Amino acid sequence: MNYQEIKDLGMLRKSGYSSRSIKEEIRENLRVKLQHKEPLFDEVIGYGETVIPDVERALLSRHNILFLGLRGQAKTRMARLMVTLLDEWIPVIEGNELNDDPMNPITLQGQMMVAEKGDATPVSWLHRDDRYVEKLATPDVSVADLIGDVDPIKAAALKLPYSDPRVLHYGLIPRSHRCIFVINELPDLQARIQVALFNILQEGDIQIRGFKMALPLDIQFVFTANPEDYTNRGSIITPLKDRIESQILTHYPESIADARAITDQEANISTFQKEHIQVAAPLRDLVELISMTARDSDFVDEKSGVSARLSISAMENLYSTVERRMLLNGEVRGSARITDLWGIIPAITGKVELVYEGEQEGPYNVALSFIGEAVKTAFLTRFVDPNKLSKGRQNDPYGTIRAYFAGGNEVELLNDASEEDFSKALHQVAGLDQLIQDIAETDEEGLYYKELMIYGLSELDVLTKDFLGGGASFSDPLADMWDDLGSE
Repeated sequence: MNYQEIKDLGMLRKSGYSSRSIKEEIRENLRVKLQHKEPLFDEVIGYGETVIPDVERALLSRHNILFLGLRGQAKTRMARLMVTLLDEWIPVIEGNELNDDPMNPITLQGQMMVAEKGDATPVSWLHRDDRYVEKLATPDVSVADLIGDVDPIKAAALKLPYSDPRVLHYGLIPRSHRCIFVINELPDLQARIQVALFNILQEGDIQIRGFKMALPLDIQFVFTANPEDYTNRGSIITPLKDRIESQILTHYPESIADARAITDQEANISTFQKEHIQVAAPLRDLVELISMTARDSDFVDEKSGVSARLSISAMENLYSTVERRMLLNGEVRGSARITDLWGIIPAITGKVELVYEGEQEGPYNVALSFIGEAVKTAFLTRFVDPNKLSKGRQNDPYGTIRAYFAGGNEVELLNDASEEDFSKALHQVAGLDQLIQDIAETDEEGLYYKELMIYGLSELDVLTKDFLGGGASFSDPLADMWDDLGSE
């Protein structure tokens, strides 16, 4: 039978429908998915061996959950995906404000309706997408917002005394009966508001303005918190934390491959950009390396973290940087360059929380240092460190490049240079083709590795890099020194 065809309590009873709690519902649906090896939380990348198994164990144990982790670690995403573990439809008493189960109503309103109408009690159906409630904790959240309060307007309209429980206006939590209820940034709730959650989590009753009601709310609670909050803004009071059965630690992507997969999934890249702009695979990895470099930087507050949103925003800016250049040059196709990473600086400066030393350097210079350090790491992953070569070595792989710049040559890599002019600037440097011929799989990768060679050697002080108004100029450091002496 199609349950949605059931319109009253009598039909529901004849159908053989059996009520169960939301935690039992999630548990049983999870068991089925695990037995059939169906993907769980497939939108979350990098948690397959860590966070997701912990969540599965918590849900099988019928636990409320606290996700504890730094910003941008998919805590809220995990909570929202739990909706997929709910039954697609559940019956509720039609017109009831707390999603009362027709087979087991918990409110006075629902109980009176069943007592009065019996099998004729009207039934409607609630979809699982409507069984998710989310609240961002802020210091101004009140008990009335979460639990409820006496509604004088309702009392006047219904001509009821304040002693009648029907004058109550229920808050978000009672209205989340038979739902998943999420409180984000739990430590931001005032301590007295957190105390109001005690009985709901443990005893299942609520107190509103002197009304103490045995209201066995059926809710799957999920809380999120940032460890930073424990010291900077507030804390989760110990008795409440003790009542949350499972605390699950989240983390940032542990590999560049996972980080890149997250960015590819989340970045908002237009169809035009995807079709007309090429971003070489190693350059995509370099964007992720910038985020990882920021997380390890002494300039950044480690308690705050660096969100995965940095890489996502940076990738969007990278595509847009290329698109802007294409429009300026009248080109229909373009390739991203390391030089284009200057276009992602606005995506970096707004995503990091600097310590004192970082503030002294300034956000822009700190962002440049992230890019430079990431370029150096990418270079040393692929090429030999020129500073570790023995002196007088005959087969110096960079000998031809050193000689080219020692001869007084300079290379300018400009942000808005056309594809043709940029390619010519790299091709003129002697020795680059020989070094990258065995590692570049495409023309775009070939240009990337040539550019990486120039930038990497400058980060390792083999070449001098000078910032221009719209790009960078590279030259031999000794040649620059002699020019300076000559000018003096």
